[in-house]
Amino acid sequence: MIEKTYLKTKPQCKVKFALPAEKLNGAKKVALVGDFNGWDDKATPMRKQKTGVFASTLNLDVDADYQFRYLVDGEIWMNDESADGYAQSPVSHDANCVISV
Repeated sequence: MIEKTYLKTKPQCKVKFALPAEKLNGAKKVALVGDFNGWDDKATPMRKQKTGVFASTLNLDVDADYQFRYLVDGEIWMNDESADGYAQSPVSHDANCVISV
């Protein structure tokens, strides 16, 4: 799930990324990895909420597209069904999610 809130005071969008517990099969950790953090799997860990949902919020510059994926337990890559689109990954046969803000 992705929620976008455009900021009135600066050209940025507050984007909340969330993965429901039922999609994670008891995962211990989830990282949000993408263009916005140099694809660094340690840069944006998602926090587990009381409901079991893993979530993270970022402020992203507007008028840009960002590719991203979720890395579950350091080994399983997942896409978000609510992404704005998909793009071919330059490093694998998989597709990356795309968010447009």
